[in-house]
Amino acid sequence: MFTGIIEGIGTVLSVVPRAGGMMLTVRLGSAAEGTKLGDSIAVNGVCLTVTSLHGDTAGFDVSGESLSRSTLKHIRTGQVVNLERAMQAGGRFGGHIVQGHVDGVGKIASIEKKGDFAVFTIEPPAELMAEIVVKGSVALDGISLTAASVTEKALTVALIPETLARTTWGRSKAGDAVNIETDILVKAIRKQLERIVPAREGLTESKLRELGF
Repeated sequence: MFTGIIEGIGTVLSVVPRAGGMMLTVRLGSAAEGTKLGDSIAVNGVCLTVTSLHGDTAGFDVSGESLSRSTLKHIRTGQVVNLERAMQAGGRFGGHIVQGHVDGVGKIASIEKKGDFAVFTIEPPAELMAEIVVKGSVALDGISLTAASVTEKALTVALIPETLARTTWGRSKAGDAVNIETDILVKAIRKQLERIVPAREGLTESKLRELGF
């Protein structure tokens, strides 16, 4: 499990296609400290297992499932990536529960600079919008962020200077693809409500009020 607090930026050293997947090699930099074979590291929000380790360089086997659901299918040598090691028991919980299981790929629609801060407008896949709520958490490229506003097709997130400096998002531009993982708590609630409410009725505001929400 992760918390969405990025520990550092890594650099992709090689991308090697394999039958059914890919071999990815990344220079971990500071995130290599204490890392060992078999550890989990979130690379741009995708939970991967360290399968080889030489100094600060780690190799990851990426499955076809991970490639199909994330931006890793388009990753290239020299690209920088956000890195977070799995949370240790007893560690500080600085962000929110992030599993490293990307739900889909969206895009950065616009970036509005506000001094040293920036407001990003993100357009997720339509099917994920029901799992994103105002002031709720969402992981974007592995970064734990709060949805400042939500419309039918987009959400905005505000990034502080520290986040822009410590993650790849300080280099982002409109049109860039982004990995999106919605909040597991919202997913669980939505799933249970869908089981309670017959599909033919739909989940409406009146139905939620009737159920006590």
